[in-house]
Amino acid sequence: MSVFMLQMLVMVFAGKRIWEKTQVPAGARQNKHEKNIGIIATIIWVLSLGYSVFLPFRLGTPWFYTGLLVFIIGLVLLAVSTYDFIVTPADEMITRGSYAFCRNPGYLSTFLICLGSGIAGASWLLILFSVMITLCLHKEILIEERYCLDKYGSSFQEYMNRVPRWIGMGMRTKGDMK
Repeated sequence: MSVFMLQMLVMVFAGKRIWEKTQVPAGARQNKHEKNIGIIATIIWVLSLGYSVFLPFRLGTPWFYTGLLVFIIGLVLLAVSTYDFIVTPADEMITRGSYAFCRNPGYLSTFLICLGSGIAGASWLLILFSVMITLCLHKEILIEERYCLDKYGSSFQEYMNRVPRWIGMGMRTKGDMK
């Protein structure tokens, strides 16, 4: 789980404009419910991180190898999406690389890394935390998409129509932005 700390450091050292690009402006969070979901996600995230430190892996078991595979897929996706994020100029939409097949590859990688860790440790609690984090991140995605629609207009709408929110699913429908 410490890979996320490493990713944050990479973003910080990539430059101030890159770090600022990672932050959705406070004005984009328009209601108390959205703010509370963000707080809940952070709490679950911290609990997951702390719990995973003490979680022993089930070495030599199918749980371990399955979890390791899911973790590695998530880790590769995290590295690629971080690179795609960094190399795209701060004032441009990110639509190339991993963002060409998934609108949220960073969030998808977060889910896969957390899920893989839970499976490798045969921990139903960490698997549950992974699902809970992802449900909270979905709300964050809706906030970010609303912000991007305001900022980029029809270009982002076309991107949403072309690229699924998650791999192979989540194409935009009329109810997406609620």
